[in-house]
Amino acid sequence: MLTIPEIACLDSYSASVRIPPELNVPLTERVRRIIDTKAFRRLASIRQVGLVSLVYPAARHTRFEHSLGVFRLALLFLKRLAAVPRFAETVSKHNAEVFIVTALLHDIGHWAFCHPLEDIRIEELPHHEEQAAVFLNEPELANVLRNGWNIEPEEIVQLLNHEGQIPPANTLLHSILSGPIDIDKMDYLERDSLHCGVPYGRNFDPQRLIGSLCLNEVGDGLAITEKGKTAAELMIFARYVMFSEVYWHHTVRAATSMLQRLVWELHQAGKIDFERLLHCTEDEAIRCFRQAAKNEPCEVLAEGLFGERRVLYKQVAQFSILDQNEIYRKLAGKPYRQLCGLAAELARLCGINSAANTILIDAPPVEKEVEIKIDVYEPKTHRYRKLEDISPVVRAMAKEQFDDYVKRVRVFAHPAVAACANQSLTTYIHELETPAH
Repeated sequence: MLTIPEIACLDSYSASVRIPPELNVPLTERVRRIIDTKAFRRLASIRQVGLVSLVYPAARHTRFEHSLGVFRLALLFLKRLAAVPRFAETVSKHNAEVFIVTALLHDIGHWAFCHPLEDIRIEELPHHEEQAAVFLNEPELANVLRNGWNIEPEEIVQLLNHEGQIPPANTLLHSILSGPIDIDKMDYLERDSLHCGVPYGRNFDPQRLIGSLCLNEVGDGLAITEKGKTAAELMIFARYVMFSEVYWHHTVRAATSMLQRLVWELHQAGKIDFERLLHCTEDEAIRCFRQAAKNEPCEVLAEGLFGERRVLYKQVAQFSILDQNEIYRKLAGKPYRQLCGLAAELARLCGINSAANTILIDAPPVEKEVEIKIDVYEPKTHRYRKLEDISPVVRAMAKEQFDDYVKRVRVFAHPAVAACANQSLTTYIHELETPAH
């Protein structure tokens, strides 16, 4: 496995590209051919954290940069795990190369603002992992994969989506792509934290964590040795704080709620071409949104987000599992259409007779974050124990719902009506009826 050119080039400066923070990413000719394709280059025009830059101005890094970071971590993980006999017995050189390419292309299906728009579940919008198959099968990229790597696009789709008849190697490798401690999280926590200018996502030790990697008792997923316990705890806590202070920051969520309602309203009016959106750069998508919203009631949303003057909605109420639990349970995980109806009803109860989108309800989506489940291997006793069983920090976040404490229900209102909406809003929300799904 160590004969794979990209792993062999990890310590070489002759063929590499530099990404923050001062990292060299091996750039062999066959890797270069992938990143020069049209499908991959478009990731350079899609920001990694979308609307977060409205709050943290420097957070304008792209999925292109993130993909290179994940690719580099994939090489480091393979280099470490090649020394683990059970891993080497399960994962062939071809399996490893499919994994390397999948790591590089793991975000290929992303389109502008896809995560917040996926959360509102518009039927015409596929999941980004489904959309990945479309780009992977485009002739230019498919030919590079076949001719340069001897890899079929379907092999990447299978590993990425973990569907169909799953060979043991794929189950193991998928756990490195998507799990409680994976190469995607390890990169985006550090990278997002760096570009946002906050320390939270960098307060763990990646080198120590990688050095502690091993396989779980069954051999179908990652585990860590006890030497990596503290590093794992810090990474898990870093993720918790990044969600709390960055991804679900109240102003970021105000902007996210505005975007979701904007696209929902355009969809209801038949004024948005989703097939085109899936192939747009971020700037192209913004132009489409603003043009489609022209002279529509939702124009205030488009211009507030993307116009010459930023006008974000104000938070007028918030509810969590600890504070106003009854209201939180009533709204969390509800279908977006229902939330829109409840927001309109709130506006009526508050005496606001203007357009229905002057009040927005932001609630956690149905999907939960990845569960914190990883084993810790104790070499002296040859025992595997769950990290949550030996870590009070992790146990607190594993036993309770991570989402419930970080992702709050919030009500936002246009600045012109925020003061009016704030009066007796909690009372009105108590009165709302929320039928079952």
